[in-house]
Amino acid sequence: MNFNDFKYNSSKFSIALTTLLFIVAGFLIFQTYPNISKFQYSYEVGSPWQYETITAPFAFEIRKSKKQLQAEEDSLLAEFHNLYDFKENIANENINKIQDKLGPSLDVVSGMYKKYIVNELSNIYKIGIISAESIENLNTNGDSIIIILKENISNETAINDLYTTKSAYEQIIQNAPQFIDRNTLRDYNLNNYLQENIVFNQTKTENLKKENLRTISLTKGRIQSGEKIIDHGEIVTNKSFDILNSLKEVLQENSQKKDSKLISMGQILIICCILSAFFSFLFLFRAKFTLEVKNVAFMLGMIVLLCIATSWVVNHEFSPYIIPYAILPIMVTTFFDTRTALFSHLTTILLCAYIVPNEFEFISIQTIVGMISISTLKNIFLRSQLVKSALLIFVTYCGFYIGSILVYNQSENIDFLPILYFAINCLLLLFAFPLIYIVEKLFGYMSDVTLVELANTNNELLRKFSEVAPGSFQHSMQVSNLASEAAQSIGANPMLARTGALYHDIGKMNNPAFFTENQSSVNPHIELNDEEKSAQIIIKHISDGIAIAKKYGLPEKIQDFIRTHHGDGKTKYFYYTLKNKYPDKVIDESKFTYPGPRPYSKETAILVICDSVEAASRSLKEYNDQNINDLVENIINGHIQDGIFEEAPITLKQISTIKTVLKEKLKTIYHTRIIYPELNNK
Repeated sequence: MNFNDFKYNSSKFSIALTTLLFIVAGFLIFQTYPNISKFQYSYEVGSPWQYETITAPFAFEIRKSKKQLQAEEDSLLAEFHNLYDFKENIANENINKIQDKLGPSLDVVSGMYKKYIVNELSNIYKIGIISAESIENLNTNGDSIIIILKENISNETAINDLYTTKSAYEQIIQNAPQFIDRNTLRDYNLNNYLQENIVFNQTKTENLKKENLRTISLTKGRIQSGEKIIDHGEIVTNKSFDILNSLKEVLQENSQKKDSKLISMGQILIICCILSAFFSFLFLFRAKFTLEVKNVAFMLGMIVLLCIATSWVVNHEFSPYIIPYAILPIMVTTFFDTRTALFSHLTTILLCAYIVPNEFEFISIQTIVGMISISTLKNIFLRSQLVKSALLIFVTYCGFYIGSILVYNQSENIDFLPILYFAINCLLLLFAFPLIYIVEKLFGYMSDVTLVELANTNNELLRKFSEVAPGSFQHSMQVSNLASEAAQSIGANPMLARTGALYHDIGKMNNPAFFTENQSSVNPHIELNDEEKSAQIIIKHISDGIAIAKKYGLPEKIQDFIRTHHGDGKTKYFYYTLKNKYPDKVIDESKFTYPGPRPYSKETAILVICDSVEAASRSLKEYNDQNINDLVENIINGHIQDGIFEEAPITLKQISTIKTVLKEKLKTIYHTRIIYPELNNK
C-alpha cells in the first residue's frame, strides 16, 4: 500500500466515523423530543388569533392550568392542620408510677405533696404534652394549630396551649403553693414522669391531606362539540387560552394513545432531514473540516447539549429564551469560520423549534440573534468585544419583542418578564470567554485570544529568542509586520499570520552564529569549509524549531509555520556554491533540500513570501523604487515557478495584491532619509 492508498482509506474511515457521530447525535436529539404530537397552532395571551376560526371537534372539559391547580392546592394546604393522637395510656402509666413511688401518705405533709403532684400531672396530661421538635417543625411551616384525635373525636388546639416536657416541669415547680417547698419538689425527679402524650400521626395526616386534595376539581367547565372556541383576529384571552390548552392536551393524549409510533417516525424524519442538510454542507463545502472527527464531535456535541437544555427548560415550564443559543455561533466563529457558524446555528434552532412553543417566533428571533453574534465577533480577542456583542444581542431581543407587540397592536399589554429572560440569556453569553479556553484545551484549537497571548514579546520563549538570537528575532519581527499587512489585504487571518511569523525561526536559537543576521565579524561557515555540512546546519533549524515549539507547548497551527516556511526548497547559497566549485560532480540534492511540506494555507504561504522578501531586502545595495520592485517580483515569481504555492488556497490575484502591499511597506521601511547639515564654525 502506497501513501495515496493510505490517505484514501484514512479519508473513508473519517467519513464513516463522522456519519456515525451524526447518527448518535440524531438519536440523542430524538430522546429530547416529547412523545406527543405537536399542536399546529402557536398562541399566547394578548395576541390576536392568526388562524382560521376554531370550533370544538368533540366535547371536552376545560382543564385548569398547573398554576391554577397549584394555587388551589396551596390555598387548601394553608388551611390544613396536622393530626395528632392523644395517648391516654401514657398519662395513666406515669401517674401510677409517681403514686407508687410516693407510696401511702404517712403524715399530713407527705399527703399534701402527693396530692399536689398527682393533681398537677393529671391536669397537664389532660391538656397534653407535645415534643419540642414537633413545635419547631410546626412553627417553621407556619402552622399554629393542630387537630388532636381523642376517642375518635377531633379538636383543634393551638400549639401555644400545649406543654412540652420542659414547660410542664416548670409549671409544676413554679405554681407550687407556699406550703410546698420547691427544692423538695425537685428531689422527686418529676422529669422522669413527664412524657409526650400528643403524638403526630403521619399516616392519618397524609391520608387526610390526599382526600382533601382529591376534592379539588381538575376542570372548570365543559365545551360542547361544535362550539366556537375562537375567531380569526380575536384576541386570545385567559379564558380562550385555557380552552385552547385543554384542546391541545386532549388531542396530544389521544394521539399518544393511538399514534405514538407515527409521532416517533415523524420526529425521526424531521431530525434526519435537518442533520442530513447540515452534513451535506460540511461534506461539500468543508471537506477538510469533516475529515477532522474532533471538529464534528465538538459541533454536534454543542448542538445536542443545546437541545437537551431546551427540552429541560420547556419541561420545567421555563422560557427557552433564557438559553444562550448564540454561544454556539460564537464558539464556531472563534475556531472555524462564519459560514459554518451560521449553518450550525440554523441547524440548532430548527431542531429546537420542535421542542419549544411558538416555534415561528422562536426561529425568527434566534436567526436574527445568530446573525448579530456572528457579524460582531468575527475575530474575538478582547473581552470587551464579547460584552459589546452581548449588549447588542440584548437590544436585538428587546427590539424584536417590542416590534412583535406593536405589530399585533397590543402595546398596552407589554409583559416585562421576557425582557428579564433576555437579560439572563445575555449574562450567560459572557461565559463564552472561559468556555473558549476550556474547548481550546480539550480539542486542541486555537482562538484569536490565544494568538494575542502568543504574540506578546514578553513571554518566556520570545524573550529568550531575542536574547539568544537577536538578529533572527528582529528579522521575525519585521516579517510578522509584513505578514500581518499582507494577510489583511487578501482577507486572511492577520493575527495568525503575525503570530506564526514571530515563531517561524525559533529553531535558529540552537545555532545562532551560523545565520548571517546574528553574525558580527566571525562566520563559522568559513571555518567549517563544508557546503554540505553548512546546508545541513541551516536546514536543521526547522526540526530544532519544531522541538522547541513542542517543548513550550505551541499550538499545531503555529508549528505549521515553522514546518512550511521554506517548503521543499533548497539552501541555494550552499548548493550553488558547491555546484560552481565542482561543476562536474554529482551532488546529492537531498542534502540541500528542506524537508517540507509546502505551505497549505493562505497564512503559511504569506509567511514564505514575506520571509524571503524581507531577508533578501537586507542585501540590496541601494534602496530605490526600482530595486524594491524588482526584488519583490523576482522572489515571488521564483516561488511560483518552483510550485511552492501549489497546495495553498491562494490565487494569482491575491499574490499580486501581496506584491503591491510588500512593495509599499518596504519603500516605507527603507525610505531615503534627510541629510542633516552641519553647523559651520566661524
